[in-house]
Amino acid sequence: MNFEEALAYMQGRHRFGIKLGNERFEALLDRLGQPHRRYGIAHIAGTKGKGSTTAMTAAILTAHGFRTGGYYSPYVYDVRERVQVDAEMIPPEDFARLVTQIAPHIAALEKTPLGSVTEFELKTAVGFCHFAERGADFAAIEVGIGGRLDATNVVTPLVGVITNIGLDHTHILGDTHAKIAAEKAGIIKPGIPVLTAAEEPGALEVICRTAQERGAPLARVLPGRPAGLPPADRIYYEDDPCDTFHVWTPERAYPDLRLRLQGAYQRINAACAIGAVEKMAQARGFPISREAVQEGLRRAYVPGRMEIVCRRPLVIMDGAHNDISAQALAQEIRKTGCRRLLLVVGITTGHAPESILEPLASMADRVYATQPLWIKGVDAGLVAETARRWCGQVETITPPLEAARAALRDAAPDDLVLITGSFYTVGDVRPDELFRG
Repeated sequence: MNFEEALAYMQGRHRFGIKLGNERFEALLDRLGQPHRRYGIAHIAGTKGKGSTTAMTAAILTAHGFRTGGYYSPYVYDVRERVQVDAEMIPPEDFARLVTQIAPHIAALEKTPLGSVTEFELKTAVGFCHFAERGADFAAIEVGIGGRLDATNVVTPLVGVITNIGLDHTHILGDTHAKIAAEKAGIIKPGIPVLTAAEEPGALEVICRTAQERGAPLARVLPGRPAGLPPADRIYYEDDPCDTFHVWTPERAYPDLRLRLQGAYQRINAACAIGAVEKMAQARGFPISREAVQEGLRRAYVPGRMEIVCRRPLVIMDGAHNDISAQALAQEIRKTGCRRLLLVVGITTGHAPESILEPLASMADRVYATQPLWIKGVDAGLVAETARRWCGQVETITPPLEAARAALRDAAPDDLVLITGSFYTVGDVRPDELFRG
């Protein structure tokens, strides 16, 4: 297969849907020689911030001189974003070759009671194999959905991370914070350290109880400025509104940190990443460099996270697709001081439209309701109907690229065009195409 054929083959497996559980994927990895056993892993779950935390963890490890894989879910513009080594996407020829090599094993498994390998499982297998082929020392692996039954949960990591918990994928994971936290806490392994930035009391209680039951040392990541180094179960980050910030772990202080990724909420993800790398260093016996931590955080990048693609008018693309992501994004938008907010929003199924629209549409002067091209996009008419609860100026325009172009035409130089609601919506509005029209 060439790249286009391999991509078509992979996307064709979407028809098998989401099949949570690990037995089938473990069997596939056995046939591939268990590539995920050849490097140290940070396994990262959560509702908000897991992609950014994955990128920061990988970047810090790369800055220490290690060859480091990064596995991300979902991608925004290019499927190859999912699989990176030292922040470089998997080359098209390697992607095609690995899919070609894995396909016969998929065909063989389909003849067994284990059944058909899913699109996500194939993507994950490509990532694990690519990291092994490239001789990765470490990999930062982002969970797809949940954790307990996610395909990535076949790994035995050096550290687990559970970022903040919100109500997302409730039709799969449960309709309360505690139920969702129970699925996320499924990544906690006996005796392996875990960090969490969870704040909601019910979610935090589940994570703490699970860690205790499994003998996994747990550290919480919290805002604040300790008098000295914090105790073993705490990591603190400075949340004062300034250009640089500090992080304090039980091992040391990390002063004067700067982030490439926009948004004050990224500081909590940076603290999670620093804590994760420290645990990996303890497990593998390498020294931590403050300079490498600083460099990694300055370099870490993932698309579609508070991404500024134009200054006048200000155009921001952000994949906020759940309640806490939308609330955090709204807080950042208030800081911009723009005259008007023109909101372009498209949502995918599995996410409650009102939880995304309430914090954002209530700030908007105009809403452009749209529908991502992905098969599971929520009807633009429903998005528009929901948005009218908070904004009186709502129009329906599809596809997302046309909605974004309409907003751009309506924008004055001191306005803000915000494109959000889903990473799929952001991915449908490529900046090079947006400004070409």
